[in-house]
Amino acid sequence: MELSKSGLWGDQGDGTYINPILPGDYSDPDVIGVGSDYYCISSTFHLSPGMIVMHSKDLVNWSSIGHVVDDITQISPKLNYDKMNHHGRGIWAGAIRFHNGKFWVYFCTPDEGFFMSTATNPEGPWEPLQHIWDVAGWDDCCPFWDDDGQGYLATTHFADNYQMHLIKMSNDGKQLLMESDVIFHQYKGSEASKLYKINELYYFFHSEIRVESGNEVRVVMMLRASSLYGPYEEKEILHTHGEELDREPNQGGLVQAPTGEWLFITHHGSCGYLEGRTLSLLPVTWMDGWPIIGEDIDGDGIGEMVWGGKKPIAGYPIVLPNQSDDFKHPKLKHHWEWSHQPRSDKWSLTERPGFLRLHACIPLEIGNFFTVCNVLTQRAMKTAKSEVIVKIDLTGMEDGQEAGICHMGTQYCTLGVCQQGSIKRLKYNDTGTCSDGPIIEGSFLWLKSSWNLDGIHTYAYSLNGEDFQDFGGQYQLNWGFYRGDRVGLYCYNEKTEKGYLDVEWFQYHYLSN
Repeated sequence: MELSKSGLWGDQGDGTYINPILPGDYSDPDVIGVGSDYYCISSTFHLSPGMIVMHSKDLVNWSSIGHVVDDITQISPKLNYDKMNHHGRGIWAGAIRFHNGKFWVYFCTPDEGFFMSTATNPEGPWEPLQHIWDVAGWDDCCPFWDDDGQGYLATTHFADNYQMHLIKMSNDGKQLLMESDVIFHQYKGSEASKLYKINELYYFFHSEIRVESGNEVRVVMMLRASSLYGPYEEKEILHTHGEELDREPNQGGLVQAPTGEWLFITHHGSCGYLEGRTLSLLPVTWMDGWPIIGEDIDGDGIGEMVWGGKKPIAGYPIVLPNQSDDFKHPKLKHHWEWSHQPRSDKWSLTERPGFLRLHACIPLEIGNFFTVCNVLTQRAMKTAKSEVIVKIDLTGMEDGQEAGICHMGTQYCTLGVCQQGSIKRLKYNDTGTCSDGPIIEGSFLWLKSSWNLDGIHTYAYSLNGEDFQDFGGQYQLNWGFYRGDRVGLYCYNEKTEKGYLDVEWFQYHYLSN
């Protein structure tokens, strides 16, 4: 019962769930359990704040609770609003662990190397980033502390034929002891490393590219040894078959429920044009000391994708991704992320309480929407029907300003108001192909974006909040920069840094199931 065919997902309200548990882009997940709580992180690339942190009580229903990196210019000035050219770079896959009473997150960036931070509360605040190794060409790192307290970092040097390394860390976890560096595995595409110690055995989880049925596919592998430095046995633990059959589950993390049951949170590597890399929850069974992810359907000792089952932990209510906002809080809600680090003097929640104010700035490159600073976005979900409606106040607009609602992937599509002189006019823009609409006389305007399972999207507008009229063409929501589609708000001025947009609310409606 795959999402793309049924539209069903997540908690079904009857003690069962259907995969994916989150039908939006949550790339490169890792998960841990601490007491009766579960925490998951996900890559955010060039978006700020960076590295989303989520919480769950039952491993099926998840809510966003914070980010590890408030200011991504701690990573590189290339991620700042005055560059806007680092799309798809920034924060790649990381890992979260709980050690010595603190939460630890380590991650790599492809250009700047390795970073880490700690927190006593996963909601934050997180300590300022520590740049523990300035290097390029590495990814997918994972910390591990052995029983004697010694810390290690497992990671992949993808620029050197995907060699997987194990490096000791200093006692405070803020330095890598490079003289200890060893290569423990290498195969085509070997990455997504996670290191566990279970029943006195060491397990190196990873994925790699192998030939199955004549095709190259990314498969899920496990190495096992009684000693950290091996020698290691190797076993495939989850078949992947590509986009048509299972959408390639691979990168993720193992976690144990209070019942003793083991489970695996994964993303689907064969991304959709709309939703990107969604999250699924798979059962794990143990066979001869090996974890088998999913269901061993044909008896070959290797798991297959499972599209649902019984919830592993009962008694908790359905939690839907909270994506609406009335902007009455002192901070933006955690599902919001800016494209690159925003310009702090160009947005406010306090200048007009109860509204988000977006001040206009001049794009770095006129006519290139990807160089507009302070574009505020969130994940678009793949559900049977999704709808976003925003209410905006145009009173503060100035000559040369344009502002409204947008979708972003490798292409973009906007519906907004463009002011020339004293005239405000509706404007539709599909990656540079524009259509002018009617003159807008009033101060308030309602804009709506609607899409379906196929990712076919249309815009509409209203002058009273009730009667909507379609405007613009159909647009295919699309994948871009390792992410699924992003829906959000924008404001800029190609002539001068004057004018602003006030957003009263942003409502996200979708069919849950």
